[in-house]
Amino acid sequence: MLVHFDKPSSGNEIKEALEGNDGPAKVEALQKAIMMLLNGEQLPALFITIVRYVLPSEDHTVQKLLLLYLILICQNLRNNLQHPNEYIRGVTLRFLCRIREEEIFEPLIPSILTCLEHRHSYVRRNAVLAINSIYKLPKGEMHLQDAPDLIEKVLNSEQDLSTKRNAFLMLCNHAQDRAVHYLLSQVDNVAHWGDILQMAVLELIRKVCRGNPGEKGKYIKIILALLQSTSTAVVYECAVTLVGLSQAPTAIRAAANCYCQLLVSQSDNNVKLIVLDRLQELKARHREVMQDVLMDVLRALTSPNMDIRKKTLDIALDLITSRNIDEVVMVLKKEVMKTQNKELDKGPEYRQLLVQAIHSCAVKFPDVAGNVIHLLMDFLGDTNTASALDVVFFVREIMETNTKLRASILERLLDSYNQIRSSRVCSCTLWIIGEYCDQKEDIYAALEAIKSALGPLPFFQDDDDAEKGKDEKDKVKTKDGIDATTSISVQQTSHRPAVLADGSYASQTAITDTVTTSTLSSTTPNIRALLLTGDYFLGGVVAAALTKLLLRLRKSTNAEATQVNKLTAEAMLYIVSILRLGESQASLHPRDDDAVDRMVTCLKVLTRPDDEVAKVWLEECRHSFAQMIHDKLTRDAEEAKTKDSQAQAQPDELIDFHHLKARRGMSQLEIEDQVQTDLQRATGLAETGSETASRLSRVLQLTGFSDPVYAEAYVTVHQYDIVLDVTVINRTTETLQNLCLELATMGDLKLVERPQNYTLGPGAQKSVRANIKVSSTETGAIFGNIVYESSAYADRSVVVLNDIHIDIMDYISPASCPDVQFRSMWAEFEWENKVAINTTITDVSEFLDHIVASTNMRCATPRSALEGECGFLAANLYAKSVFGEDALVNVSVEKQPDGKLAGYIRIRSKTQGIALSLGDKLILKQKG
Repeated sequence: MLVHFDKPSSGNEIKEALEGNDGPAKVEALQKAIMMLLNGEQLPALFITIVRYVLPSEDHTVQKLLLLYLILICQNLRNNLQHPNEYIRGVTLRFLCRIREEEIFEPLIPSILTCLEHRHSYVRRNAVLAINSIYKLPKGEMHLQDAPDLIEKVLNSEQDLSTKRNAFLMLCNHAQDRAVHYLLSQVDNVAHWGDILQMAVLELIRKVCRGNPGEKGKYIKIILALLQSTSTAVVYECAVTLVGLSQAPTAIRAAANCYCQLLVSQSDNNVKLIVLDRLQELKARHREVMQDVLMDVLRALTSPNMDIRKKTLDIALDLITSRNIDEVVMVLKKEVMKTQNKELDKGPEYRQLLVQAIHSCAVKFPDVAGNVIHLLMDFLGDTNTASALDVVFFVREIMETNTKLRASILERLLDSYNQIRSSRVCSCTLWIIGEYCDQKEDIYAALEAIKSALGPLPFFQDDDDAEKGKDEKDKVKTKDGIDATTSISVQQTSHRPAVLADGSYASQTAITDTVTTSTLSSTTPNIRALLLTGDYFLGGVVAAALTKLLLRLRKSTNAEATQVNKLTAEAMLYIVSILRLGESQASLHPRDDDAVDRMVTCLKVLTRPDDEVAKVWLEECRHSFAQMIHDKLTRDAEEAKTKDSQAQAQPDELIDFHHLKARRGMSQLEIEDQVQTDLQRATGLAETGSETASRLSRVLQLTGFSDPVYAEAYVTVHQYDIVLDVTVINRTTETLQNLCLELATMGDLKLVERPQNYTLGPGAQKSVRANIKVSSTETGAIFGNIVYESSAYADRSVVVLNDIHIDIMDYISPASCPDVQFRSMWAEFEWENKVAINTTITDVSEFLDHIVASTNMRCATPRSALEGECGFLAANLYAKSVFGEDALVNVSVEKQPDGKLAGYIRIRSKTQGIALSLGDKLILKQKG
């Protein structure tokens, strides 16, 4: 039939008229759309607009035209479903999966069912999807009463993998008994199915066992069979399902072995990190099983990625026992030796991680320290200062805790001291030498090593000395061949200007001084080079080490007084020379008062030594360090005890009686699983009603009780996303159409997908789920409204929702951090937020406890360092976010004469969001 229509209109004009509220305009626009369809034009964009804005209309003319339009649409869709081209059939079937209007798809059902027998798998696959989408609608069972029977026949006769998967998933969702029957009838063939069908099987098993936990025994056998699949995705899902369903040691061991296999076989770093997260969760609940696969987990250290290495070591260090410590240390030693290869990517950083891991092993099991200490001491001269510092701190702790190794460590330290080039490592090594050299031979060797590192005196020569017997322009050199007056000579002889990188002019002296400094650092003994660059803190450490050695030598009974006096005079000469170097023009930096006071004190002690002063220097210092180590070990032991309190049990608490249990045809795995389930119930480890009560505390009311639509949300915060389960209730007597939950976010939050529209009858309720992605640790807000249409109102109605505030405390958790690492990060991080203290609390310790509880952070400062009542307190707090971000807080507070507290809280982080959010949290919470 040809219809003359000489007034063409664009699709946009028709769409705008249909979306408006003008009734006659809608009628005219709908007539135009029908005429265009009769002329053979395609208007795919108008269909959804007509369903949304025209279908709810009660105008009789509009309804008649709408019926005609739908007849034309249905006829067009029916023609497509019978088209000889399989692609057009398949695309049409996929389109029907999105249709929710029964009036449209009802006349198309016979054509859809015919497509189930099409010769091409693409059509059959989409036909199953279309039947699934129709059947799950509210009245879908009325239109397709025999759909489960048809799909079951397709499942039994189909050869295409994707079609079988779609059919199986439909039975899982709408006829679970048929899906279970089909699965149990094909148990022997499950292992040979395709990976996508095996994934559907695992989904069915999880759903069935969640509803009926008592039947999980027969499904675990299927999971164990699927563990042999060639698909890594299926193996991973099998392991996850196995851990979720069973607590039997055999099942957990099989899952752990699968994880370890994936860890080694997969090259994708993201996959490795995900598997390591699963192993971390497994370790928290099944430590004994994880200890058996520890060596397999350590194979992940072969990955060049630092995040993978760090996470692997974190898991391994929590699983070390006396049975596997030797093997673990052997692996770590091999990895340390690999880092000596300069071609290794990020070798120094990796070496630092390994040193820290070995340090932890030696603290837990002191017997292994002797196997690794000498290997690690080779890295005291490492160019990576952080790695060398970790080594020297490890050596310092072993010197205090393991007396058997002191002699060999001291000998090695004295032999290799001249190779150390880092100031902080030199200082710590000098402290060890001065503190633990007790024997007369060791003291003499230590004094010689220090003098060798200082080099011959003087450190520089004045102009008055240079004038004696030499011309003023000649260079005066010290005994070791180093020009001590280079800077002065250059200033007198060089006048040629030089252009610097910024375009400014400078004398040649400035450029030559830089070269001179580097020359000194590379050719002089280590301590001498550092002193000539202006490191006077090291000068104070040298003076203290010399003082301790000579005081201890003076107390020795077999030391000659003449020799002691001679060595004391040499030491005093060195100290005075360091002081004079700080006053001279040859020094690149002025000396600091603290170092001067320390060196002057050492001179006084060496001049007039007495027993009381010697006791302070030789005993009290050692006692303070021993107390610090004791506090550290005690704190670590308490943390380990707290961590292991739920994971371990005493031998006499539980008796494994599964050998006495009646088998009744059950396998060993089923018996173990039942025993573990019974034990969980008996010991209270199973889920209780208290968890339900805690979940109810997360429910937020979004609207008022008098609003036409009542809404409340249950907020679930995962690591990287937020799930809002919003319950919407229609409190009116009208049917609400096109009800939509519209959400918007503020901060680093992003709505994943827009919730769809719904129709709610009077008093009906609907649960709407919204997923929000979180990209950083920052306080954010979710706000929005509910929009709906009702016959009682001409326009769309809006109900504004209460804001949902996302707390930063949901994303950070307390963590431990070594003091050296804390200081390093504090100097590195660029974002700082400074909060002035304003509180009603009057006690400094109580204020610190309140801040720790309010910020969900861990106090990194030992409690022993915070004891006493001095009215002043300084402490460091540390926490880590789920995104791996570090949060550093320093609390400095003092008590004023009026009893109030004053001071500042400084927050530092690598990102701006966490610094600002923590600051806002502290401002709100600090008042108490």
